[in-house]
Amino acid sequence: MLPRREVFPHVIEMNYQARQRLGCCVYLIHDAGDWMLIDIGFEDTVDQIVDTIRQMNFSLASCKYLIATHADVDHIQGLKRAKELLPGAITLGHPECQQLLADGDRIVTYAEISAQGISIDLKPMQIEKTINEGDKLHLGALTLDVWNTPGHTASQLAFRMGNLLFSGDNIYRDGCVGNIDAHHGSDIPAFIKSLTRIRDSDVTWLLPSHGPIFRKSQKQLQKTIDRLTEYQHMADFGTCAVDWPLLDEWEDELVRGFDPEKA
Repeated sequence: MLPRREVFPHVIEMNYQARQRLGCCVYLIHDAGDWMLIDIGFEDTVDQIVDTIRQMNFSLASCKYLIATHADVDHIQGLKRAKELLPGAITLGHPECQQLLADGDRIVTYAEISAQGISIDLKPMQIEKTINEGDKLHLGALTLDVWNTPGHTASQLAFRMGNLLFSGDNIYRDGCVGNIDAHHGSDIPAFIKSLTRIRDSDVTWLLPSHGPIFRKSQKQLQKTIDRLTEYQHMADFGTCAVDWPLLDEWEDELVRGFDPEKA
């Protein structure tokens, strides 16, 4: 039997448990014999994760939920295999996530990025029950409040449990955020609202989908919000930007004529 390395009471993160990187963060939450997983990662690590859970003396029949925070391939490719190993668990996700996975969408999920030679196997899979903003998940005596925090993707979910926020791809310890990409359905104004919500909440700890767990810092979150606010007006982010002020300046210059002294 393996000792359980809880990061907080009732919470085990499988990368920390294994003392190695397995992929995205996979959170096991447990109480009164029941347990659930937030995200599962790539298919090639699922068997190792489930075997480790078994060695920690969790009953595989007592897995209540398999949750997808959103539909990115690095979070959900292993969901189908996990459901095979844990058939009693209910798969949960946002309605958009449900549709993308049912369709086996390869673009929005990042399974196919031809320009970079990325092509990852992605079988259609079923989200059996959808969850969204305002829903509550119950596990033993624990309650998780479901937040929809769009921006990285419309289907991004976060989960509050007491002073913990399982925060998905909203923000990482270095202040970076999940990819902003038009092909992915990213929305910068929505991202700013989600980060503002996290900033203004009274949670203490952020448990992200990638990288280390960290204490929430309003200063750090504000710095990230300020950066994304600038992104809204930068050509770097293409159609994810809301405008490009330089073109307005150019239009005025076209009327005035080119002046090398002012260029």
